[in-house]
Amino acid sequence: MAGAGAGTSPREKRSTAARLKAALSSSSNGGGGGGGSGAEESEGTAELQALLERVLCPAPGGVGGGGEAVSEALAWCRCLLAGGEPWDGFVQAVRAYDPATLCGLVWTANFVAYRCRTCGISPCMSLCAECFHQGEHAGHDYNMFRSQAGGACDCGDGNVMREAGFCKRHRIKSSSEVPSVPKDLLIMSELVLPQFIFCLIQYLREGYSEPVLDLPTEKDIQKVMKVLQTLEPHISFLEDLTKMGGAMRSVLTQVLTNQQFYKDLSSGGGENACAKKSHERYLVALKGSGLTFPEDKLASGVQEQGAGASTSAVQGCTGATPASGQGDSSDEEDQDGSQGVGKRKRVKLSTTTKDQSIMDVLKHKCFLEELLFWTIKYEFPQKMVTFLLNMLPDQDYKIAFTKTFVQHYAFIMKTLKKSHESDTMSNRIVHISVQLFSNEELARQVTEECQLLDIMVTVLLYMMESCLIKSELQDEENSLHVVVNCGEALLKNNTYWPLVSDFINILSHQSVAKKFLEDHRLLVMWMNFVSFFQGMNLNKRELNEHVEFESQTYYAAFAAELEACAQPMWGLLSHCKVRETQEYTRNVVRYCLEALQDWFDAINFVDEPTPNQVTFHLPLHRYYAMFLSKAVKCQEVDLDSLLPDQEMLMKLMVHPLQIQASLSEIHSNMWVRNGLQIKGQAMTYVQSHFCNSMIDPDIYLLQVCASRLDPDYFISSVFERFKVVDLLTMASQHQNTVLDAEHERSMLEGALTFLVILLSLRLHLGMTDDEILRAEMVAQLCMNDRTHSSLLDLIPENPNPKSGIVPGSLSFESMLSGVADFKAPVFEPGGSMQQGMYTPKAEVWDNEFDPVMVILRTVYRRDVQSAMDRYTAFLKQSGKFHGNPWPPYKKRTHLHPSYKGLLRLLHCKTLHIVLFTLLYKILMDHQNLSEHVLCMVLYLIELGLENPSEQESDENDSVGGQERCHDSWFPGNNLVSNMRHFINYVRVRVPETAPEVKREPPASTSADGFAASQNPRRSKGLQRENSGTAQVFSLVAERRKKFQEIINRNTSEASQAVRPKTSMKWSAPGTTPQLTNAILEVKESILSLLVKLHHKLSGKQNSYYPPWLDDLEPLIPQENPKYFHGDGMTAVERILLKAALQSRLNKHIIEEICSKVTPPVPPKKISPTEKKTLDKEERRQKARERQQKLLAEFASRQKSFMETAMDVESPDADIAMEITTAEQHVSEAMYDCVICGQSGPSTEDRPAGLVVLLQASSVLGQCSNSAEPKKLPTSEKEQIYARDTCAAVYEERLATLQKYFKDSSCLQSVSIGWEGGVYVQTCGHTLHIDCHKSYMESLRNDQVLQGFSVDKGEFTCPLCRQFANSVLPCYPGNNVERNLWQCHSNKNMQDLIKEVEELQEQLGTFPSETNLSKEMESVMKDIKSTTQKKYTDYSKTPGSPDNDFLFMYSVARTNLELELVHRGGSLCQGGASTAGKRSCLHQLFHVLAMHMRLYSIDSAYNPWKKLTQLMEDKNLQMCGEDQPEVPVLYRDVLSLLLIQILTMPQPLHKEHFTCIIKVLFTLLYIQALIALSVKGSTDDRTTWMNSGALKKNVSNAKTSPEALLSHVISELSKGKVYDQEETEDLSMDSNSAWCPHSIETYLQQFCLPFLRITSLLQHHLFGGELPSCQDDEEFTVLANCLGLLPSSFQSSHQFSSASCLDWPVPAFDITSQWCSELVSFAVKHPKQVKILSLQESKWDLPRLLQLPENYNTIFQYYHRKSCSVCTKVPKDPAVCLVCGTFVCLKGLCCKQQSYCECVLHSQNCGAGTGIFLLINASVIIIIRGHRFCLWGSVYLDAHGEEDRDLRRGKPLYMCKERYNVLEHQWISHTFDHINKRWGPHYNGL
Repeated sequence: MAGAGAGTSPREKRSTAARLKAALSSSSNGGGGGGGSGAEESEGTAELQALLERVLCPAPGGVGGGGEAVSEALAWCRCLLAGGEPWDGFVQAVRAYDPATLCGLVWTANFVAYRCRTCGISPCMSLCAECFHQGEHAGHDYNMFRSQAGGACDCGDGNVMREAGFCKRHRIKSSSEVPSVPKDLLIMSELVLPQFIFCLIQYLREGYSEPVLDLPTEKDIQKVMKVLQTLEPHISFLEDLTKMGGAMRSVLTQVLTNQQFYKDLSSGGGENACAKKSHERYLVALKGSGLTFPEDKLASGVQEQGAGASTSAVQGCTGATPASGQGDSSDEEDQDGSQGVGKRKRVKLSTTTKDQSIMDVLKHKCFLEELLFWTIKYEFPQKMVTFLLNMLPDQDYKIAFTKTFVQHYAFIMKTLKKSHESDTMSNRIVHISVQLFSNEELARQVTEECQLLDIMVTVLLYMMESCLIKSELQDEENSLHVVVNCGEALLKNNTYWPLVSDFINILSHQSVAKKFLEDHRLLVMWMNFVSFFQGMNLNKRELNEHVEFESQTYYAAFAAELEACAQPMWGLLSHCKVRETQEYTRNVVRYCLEALQDWFDAINFVDEPTPNQVTFHLPLHRYYAMFLSKAVKCQEVDLDSLLPDQEMLMKLMVHPLQIQASLSEIHSNMWVRNGLQIKGQAMTYVQSHFCNSMIDPDIYLLQVCASRLDPDYFISSVFERFKVVDLLTMASQHQNTVLDAEHERSMLEGALTFLVILLSLRLHLGMTDDEILRAEMVAQLCMNDRTHSSLLDLIPENPNPKSGIVPGSLSFESMLSGVADFKAPVFEPGGSMQQGMYTPKAEVWDNEFDPVMVILRTVYRRDVQSAMDRYTAFLKQSGKFHGNPWPPYKKRTHLHPSYKGLLRLLHCKTLHIVLFTLLYKILMDHQNLSEHVLCMVLYLIELGLENPSEQESDENDSVGGQERCHDSWFPGNNLVSNMRHFINYVRVRVPETAPEVKREPPASTSADGFAASQNPRRSKGLQRENSGTAQVFSLVAERRKKFQEIINRNTSEASQAVRPKTSMKWSAPGTTPQLTNAILEVKESILSLLVKLHHKLSGKQNSYYPPWLDDLEPLIPQENPKYFHGDGMTAVERILLKAALQSRLNKHIIEEICSKVTPPVPPKKISPTEKKTLDKEERRQKARERQQKLLAEFASRQKSFMETAMDVESPDADIAMEITTAEQHVSEAMYDCVICGQSGPSTEDRPAGLVVLLQASSVLGQCSNSAEPKKLPTSEKEQIYARDTCAAVYEERLATLQKYFKDSSCLQSVSIGWEGGVYVQTCGHTLHIDCHKSYMESLRNDQVLQGFSVDKGEFTCPLCRQFANSVLPCYPGNNVERNLWQCHSNKNMQDLIKEVEELQEQLGTFPSETNLSKEMESVMKDIKSTTQKKYTDYSKTPGSPDNDFLFMYSVARTNLELELVHRGGSLCQGGASTAGKRSCLHQLFHVLAMHMRLYSIDSAYNPWKKLTQLMEDKNLQMCGEDQPEVPVLYRDVLSLLLIQILTMPQPLHKEHFTCIIKVLFTLLYIQALIALSVKGSTDDRTTWMNSGALKKNVSNAKTSPEALLSHVISELSKGKVYDQEETEDLSMDSNSAWCPHSIETYLQQFCLPFLRITSLLQHHLFGGELPSCQDDEEFTVLANCLGLLPSSFQSSHQFSSASCLDWPVPAFDITSQWCSELVSFAVKHPKQVKILSLQESKWDLPRLLQLPENYNTIFQYYHRKSCSVCTKVPKDPAVCLVCGTFVCLKGLCCKQQSYCECVLHSQNCGAGTGIFLLINASVIIIIRGHRFCLWGSVYLDAHGEEDRDLRRGKPLYMCKERYNVLEHQWISHTFDHINKRWGPHYNGL
């Protein structure tokens, strides 16, 4: 054992290990053969034990003992496990025995995984990317998702997913294939691992110290972190073991679950002091791990408080309190003192739970249990969680672990409540539990063996108990009900969700749910839990002051009800689908009703709710409603058998009705003093995720109550609850004691709308699931066009989040295609991108548009209006109706027989009286009535006619009926007969001032206000009239009396009970003016009122004519489409027709009414003050409508303006003056200033300027000469090389020239700006420069946040709001130059050449100090500072003036080249430039020219001379200098052109311009010939030389291409120009034979770029149109346009480009002179001669990289790719779409000098413009300078929608149109104009 010290060498370790293994395995094989081997074994074991103890035991000095010790220990363990073999070999050996058929890969948060609903059995199923891609899921319903809490791959687990979805690796293997493990392979593991795991546990015990107070301090947290860091290598080692496969896992399982090992090692006995101490710590930590309820241990509440305070304080100290200690639930006792503790309905859990173990302190029997205990104590460290989950593929382990987890469930809850990071901990808990409880088999087993359900419900109850407060609902003082406090952290932070989510998860298994539903005790406990939420978050209406602090607790309340109550409810409901499950429903309903009864008792509820209070949370009501609905719909249960008595029904309806009334109050702004949050609650209550757990069950419950209670009682309750009873009087004036006048109208609308919804909604009353889905879909689509995903989101699904179930058997897709048309994504001119939308089909508008459903489902009131507007538009468009239509009346689906009673509401006198009164009031124009009221009244009448009453037939009413009951309003309850009943006089109560007070009542009078019909009660009502309670008396009294009768009290009490304590509703007698009785003469029936209304609506006398008088057709009962759509008149006609159809008498009466010529409704005499109040509302309404109209008009105007102004394409989109107009008259140019509005010329003193945007651009540099567009690499093999881009080629050329030639000469031989060139664009608007300065000043002082930086000179054009950053001064002067070019001068070429030379010699005088020149200087500075220094400095001597000179003419070149690119690369289209009116080249030229003329070119070096004169002296070639000038033939002709033009005095004459072009064309042509000769092979050259030599003497030799070519070749052959080339010329086009035609084509192609740019330049300088032409004619047309074609030219078929040559000096001489420069260069550098001669002339247009069709291709390659700079996988990877570079967005790792990588790359790659695709979000961001914007996505899903951040994870496909738009905006530099949402990026991207 000598070698077993701490610092042993690896070899010694190996030999020790091998020796021990040999000893142990031989003995075990010998198997008890004699005593010797047994002794040997025990000896070996003992030695091993001693070794391990020494190596592994934690060092006495605290945790760990340094990193070396740890790595040493692990090295020993590896050695011992492998028994001296190399570790890798051992790992391979063990893997060979892996029978695992499960994947089981464990991942943590943010991992990208997949979920396939087609293959999943459990909704939580998930797959890792590898298994997903290797399985067959094409066409399945799958999505990719980012894991929130972590998870594990289920591939291979048949309990969770179908086998068809397994990947190739995990298709089930039978265990026979895998050989059994040899015994000695793992023998060491079995002995070493127990010791290793015990060592781990000791570390954990050592490191833990119980926090002194309940909340851990920062120090405690640090300490825990330190322990976990030390243990990192240990746990990683265990994780590696789990990955060795099944064989090793089973050994680990064996070790972890073996109780004997645990007993031997961890009991704390024995002599080891270290172990003893750790055991003590363990015992301390165990304290308080049970669920002990203080009341059970301590007798009275008073003692309880003392104990609670002390236990929580000293909980951590060893043994300070008896093991009773857990003060958790005592805290809340302290809050409300000892009062109410006795009465509090606390569940004594300890007595009800079968399983005592949950109450007591935990007892551990094996390593696994203690390991999980510490995992919980340390709040689930990620590593530990991953290790525990990695073991799950082992079936024995899975069961043991699940049981252990359940055993610790209560402890998990307690730790979670105290946790300082409950979010992280919640995620980790769910990460584990979802793996365990998603498996039905396992869940069932644990439920049976470990009381899982008991434990869960108990733990949830216990958890909520700590945050209960007294309910203030109803009776504040004496309420015994307790509710959760939504302000507590537990609810606010959603801390309960992991436990609730587990509960929902196990209830999704049928076997478990059945157990729950059968267990009465559990149901009682659960209802008790639900009642904690009943009435939470109570709102009290503020009547005086606005609330100071708006509490946001309502979020917590709604989330809690949805998650803790509704989702378990939906889970249970999903198992109650068939008749056989009736019993379960009955159980739930029974305990639910008991809980409700207890609740009513606890809040002391009698019959009236307390006014001005509302809670939106009634989960008990909703449980009851939903189980009722399910029972009737699916289980064929008789409804009445589940309903309670009438009294209970009356109580049940009160609170849901209160919510409906409060919704109306909130929308009427009566709760405005409670702040915005109350509106938030009203909206959340109906919002799509909540509605079917909240408003739908509430309305259904009210429908059930209405169908079973007395209809008159119900209707009067509604109007009273909505506080509009006082309004329902025939009198023109009334007093409302409970409602302000301004709220009356909207409350009345609310009450009627509620009744319409109640009577026409059939969601739970007989609609099938498919019909429901269809109705929901139609309602949403009618409000607005919707995207597929928003529609999915808006359709209320079964809210169990894992089910993803939308109602209906038909799939969502097939239903959608039935009701809607798909509108593909489109682009609007402003550049905003639409997504794919669904819009309702025409027949849906025609037949299915249901306003009632729309009203029910709208969160915002504006959506109802939006639906109506869309409906109106449809009717107009289809020509069905042209006015303002009313909401259509939709036929209802069949009503389930159980609910027939609901229709009695339509046939009750109370409703008929209301309808009659309202019709009368509307006809008489009383105040506070609206069209909406009338609409709802007619809707109710129509509903009544559609659903006739079943009690009586209407024909047998004798006409004498009216006399029989002269006293009441209506004879019976049937609407059909009541409609024709005439009412003569009505007694009303009015203020004495009212106009109605005039006469005594005649004999037959109906008392207003629904005075009761029976005589005896009448007197009672009249007696009460005098008590000053307005005319509500009889209605309210009636209702109360009914209530009392039902409750069976005797009458003497009834009169007292009529008014409970809520006396504030009744105003004191003195407050209102005196009321008096008056009799009103009415003499109308409902039918006559309807006919008169028709007249009123049409504004014509006798407008209604019964349609059946002319034509008997309408009386045949059938649907008449004529009446479907229309306004109020149509509705009235439809109703009268239906009334006539239902009864002959009605028909006669209608005819009779119409035959009397109705006198006009007498205009009422209204006092002016009344008139004012009447008109005010109407005027307001009209004003509102006018305002809407104006706004709409304004918006459409603005839109059309923006479209024209922003549309880069449309050439005529400009409002400002056209700058480049080619006017013929010689007048001065006038400019309109868009700021001061004055118009005038631009002068030296007050210059005008163009609003311009200067931006650096590298777009030109991206032109490429390869025909293949580049693709974005999506695999390691693909790469992008930037060598063939335009920028690279030009840069290389300049570098080569600078190497061999004189620097200053090089800098005039090329252009720069291919990268980082400055592009100038304008919106075309002009302003005075002084106006601009003051405008900038005002912007600077403006505090509003702008999207641009004023300090950098940025602003938006004051007229069109286009982004800009400078002003380009307009050069004063007339349009003379436009004119000059017309007079064709007859000067000959020589004179012109001379003139040009003289003009160039003139020195540019430094301009005088005028405002104009100052501005020109400042704009030049702006232009320079637009780009980075590296793009302007190419000289070898820094700061040389040559740099500026080069930069200035290159700016002109850049702008010309870019305009050519915008035109598509050629000028075939001709016409003014698309950007014609926006071009500012003309003004830019003036600015550049003014600055260029400050530099003089030494006449000796002036290229003009070399081009136009023969040098006499050959020595002029300056061979003496070490670096010669660049030969003329190597100079870039376009650069020469710009230098010539910009150094001449402006304005330039057209003839000089043409002269310069002619001269330069000769040079260009020779360059073309040289390039051609270099391209050809030696043979080609010989042929050309000989054939051309013959033509040299012909008269037109100087324009003969053959002659010139021959001459060039012979000249160049003098030097070494063509030498050593045969090796290379294979790369040339030697294989293609050069025929004369191909030569001509080559030459034309070579010269075309020059002609194009020159034509553009001419167009800008001198005006004139560009001709359009065919592609093949472009050369001739442009040559002609430029004046190069000889006048003699006829468009003969044989055109040669050489005919354009016009030689200023003998052609062959000057050519020889030019060539000699090359020959002398070739002497020294023969290699470079050819490279420089071959100038690339043909460039393709710049393109962005091509992207793959499917987004997944990009995502899979890039989202795990590591960054080349920091070699980490970026958190936010991005890729540049211009060059394909992979960058870290926002990554601090790649930051350089405070610039993050994307910003840096945008400067290097695009000179400040970057286009990046964000891999994890699928969106594109644009960086422009210091700003950035989100552009949108070019990848859309199958429904044409973006998926930003890949939230939905559906497959995405490339949208070509969008990508083209992106590319176009990039090329045309219009990102700044088209995208609106820019923000600063502060270099942080």
